[in-house]
Formats: sequence, C-alpha cells, structure tokens
Amino acid sequence: MADPKGFLTTPKQLAERRPVDVRLRDWNEVYVERSLLPIITKQAGRCMDCGIPFCHNGCPLGNLIPEWNDLAFRDDWAGAIERLHATNNFPEFTGRLCPAPCESACVLGINQDAVTIKNVEVTIIDKAWDRGGVTPQVPERLSGKTVAVVGSGPAGLAAAQQLTRAGHTVVVYERADRIGGLLRYGIPEFKMEKRHINRRIEQMRAEGTRFRTGVHVGEDITGQQLRERFDAVVVAAGATTARDLPVPGRELKGIHQAMEYLPLANKVQEGDFVESPISAKGKHVVVIGGGDTGADCVGTAHRQGAASVTQLEIMPRPGEERPGHQPWPTMPMTYKVTSAHEEGGERIYSVNTTRFTGDEDGNVQELHLVEVEFKDGRFEPVPGTERAIPAQLVTLAMGFTGTDVRNGLVEQLGADLDARGNIARDGRFATNVDGVYVCGDAGRGQSLIVWAIAEGRSAAAAVDAYLGGKTPLPAPIRPTDRPLVV
Repeated sequence: MADPKGFLTTPKQLAERRPVDVRLRDWNEVYVERSLLPIITKQAGRCMDCGIPFCHNGCPLGNLIPEWNDLAFRDDWAGAIERLHATNNFPEFTGRLCPAPCESACVLGINQDAVTIKNVEVTIIDKAWDRGGVTPQVPERLSGKTVAVVGSGPAGLAAAQQLTRAGHTVVVYERADRIGGLLRYGIPEFKMEKRHINRRIEQMRAEGTRFRTGVHVGEDITGQQLRERFDAVVVAAGATTARDLPVPGRELKGIHQAMEYLPLANKVQEGDFVESPISAKGKHVVVIGGGDTGADCVGTAHRQGAASVTQLEIMPRPGEERPGHQPWPTMPMTYKVTSAHEEGGERIYSVNTTRFTGDEDGNVQELHLVEVEFKDGRFEPVPGTERAIPAQLVTLAMGFTGTDVRNGLVEQLGADLDARGNIARDGRFATNVDGVYVCGDAGRGQSLIVWAIAEGRSAAAAVDAYLGGKTPLPAPIRPTDRPLVV
C-alpha cells in the first residue's frame, strides 16, 4: 500500500477545469494544463491496495491499478508507465474519454469517494510522453504473415499495434481522410485534442504499421480481395449506423445525425473549413439523446455560439446516489454533470418528440414534444403535456444500431450476423469465415472505448495464434470455446 492512511487523511481532488467563459472561446481541452501535477501523488496514495482489487474486475482491460497507483505515489513514473502499458495501448485515450467503470468498482467507493483512477492514469501517460518514455517497439523479426485491419478506431488501432509488434505486416484501412475513426471525428477537440492521436500514429508507423486512408473497404477494395491479399483480416469497423427518429417533419432541413454534425466541427479544427457547414451559430439548438454523444453536441453548439441549447432524454432523470438495483461494484446510472453541461443549456427528461414543423423554405423551426411515463414495458404519453419548443438545428444522438459494413463488406466476405445485427463471432473473435476476425463495436455493438481496446488486444492474440499456432500476446478477454452465435 502506497500510504496506509491515505484513504483516511487525503480528500478526493479532481483535475481543475478552466473557467467556462474562458474555455468557450476556444476548442482546447477543458482542463487546466498540468493542474494534476501538484496533487496526483497524494491522490494515488488514497488507493488501499485491496486484497481483492475489484477495480481490476471493473476494467475490461484488467489494468493493474493498485500497482501503478503505488508507483505514482513513489514518483516512479518510469515504472508506472511500464505497468500501465502492460495492459493498455492507449492510456491517454482512456484517461480522457473512458467513463471509468474501474472507479465504480473501487472498494473505497463503497462508503467514500473512490480513488481518482482516471486522473492518475492520464498523468502517468502524459508524464511519459513529456519525458520521452513512449518509444516505438519495433519487432525483432518479421513473421512473413500479413494482416488487414478494417477501421482505425480504438479497437482497430489496438489490434494493429499488437499484431505489428508480434512481427506481422499490418495494413490499416480507413475510409475517412485521417486515421482515428470516431476518436478523430466523433470526439470533440475540447474532450481530447487530436495531437494525442497523431503522436500515437507516428509511433505505430515507426513500428511498421501501414495506414491507408480514403479507402472504403467493400467498394474501393472488396472483401474477397482482402482475403486473397492477406493471411488474416480483422474487421474493426465500429457501430456507425445511427438510430433515426421517424416522426413527421424529419425531412426538414436542419435535422442531422450527431455523426453528421460533430465530424464537421472537428474538420474545422483540422483546418479543412473556416466555419462548419452545419453550425449552431445564432440558432436555437435541440439535442435529442441524453448520453455522451448528446453532451458532445451540447458542448460543440456552445462553442459555435448557439442562441440556446436544449437536450432531451426519454428516460427519467437519474438519481444522485447509486440505485439499489445497481449495487457496488457495478457501474451505476447516476446523474452526471459533464463539462458541456456546466457551460449552459437545459436538460429535459421523460419527454418524447412527436413531430417537427418548419417554415415555408423547409427549414425546421419547432420541435413538438410530450411528457411520457413508463408503463407495461413501453413509454406512454401523458395527456395534456404536449408543447413546442424552438428548434432551428436538431441533432439526433440516440445511439447506434450496428455496423454499416453490413451492406457491402459483410456480404462480400460471407460473414454471418447475430440477432442484433452485429457481425457474429465465436469466443475467439473468429467469424464463420476462415481467417476473418471481428472486434470492437462491429461485433459487440455500441460500447465503451475501454471495451474496444480490450477487444482489439484480445482479437490480436487470437489472430496471432491462428497465424503461428500459439501466441505470447496478452488477451484481457480470455479466449473460450464458445461457439459462433448467429
């Protein structure tokens, strides 16, 4: 244990966020740079080094949290990053973006504030980058085997890096113009600056991973061609088919999917546009969907100068405390105030959108909603609660229903789908097609970044074993003999 009395004597402290009126003037990350440095060793010292570290169970990657907490407390940053990288390829991503199920599983969190695991994690990796402690790990020899990875999100990047380090020649295909998937174009700059992706890509290039952008697999190159050219294929295309809202007026101009709206704002930061083609400037904005993607739309609209921002959620407002049916160490659904919510706007719960109305030019002007209550397994409208709110820009952030390679690549490969519309795989991440594997949201469905990296690492181990008969690569999700589920 780093500090035997740390959990008793040290109060919880989080990274400091920049003042709202300051951060709304730019797109930089919301946190005060280096604000964690004066406090992080004491925060790491709050870890109790539990006999059974439930934080390991809470983390799909199996991060060795008590170990690197102890090393951080002792100022052994080289040791800390070694233990952190042993289980996580990209801790600068998870340390900024993961909702931290590890903290929900922290034993201290039973009756006190949990250890600030994410803050310790991101400090370790940022220090490592600053001190030159993150270097390419070039394989000692090449296997002569080739692997294609379809998709460059966190699952694809993790699989590619592991397989490259195992000595295979890996090519990552990305249909967008830059590498990163939703890390690049779905996560706003104020949540994670893209320089963090860029330097990881350079590290991977130095290790030998090859990247091909602007290639739409299934159109520019077929699934059959991939199978002919490569010894194995890993499909990590994500779950990018967005859930729509089929109500009257949906065809009006100004109603967009979140993943139509957010990427354009990121392209402005990349220098592709002076101003986003879909901008909230001076408009009344309504965001439909109360999750993280919805919050990203809220923060983006604030920075674009929206006249007002309203976020709608069909579910009731969560409580402040862990609900009884979600006991420790599960991850509870509780009321959260993100940095975007701190910046303004209104959140309305237990409402459903019934229709949109527009002006004579076909532009959306109002959103009509009704309050709902959950009865007999469905949401029922509450009579007399109908009303309209101004809406000149509407973003739909209601989640995803599966991968959009189903209408091209999947058919070309001959891969099966499961009952939920994801690509079916067995307990070793293998599809029904020999040599074709799937990981991340394409096989799992919409999930967390930490699950994507865990699946990418595990699929890489399965592919390495397929190519060489055995593998030294770690697999946080242990292979099983579970048959293919269709």
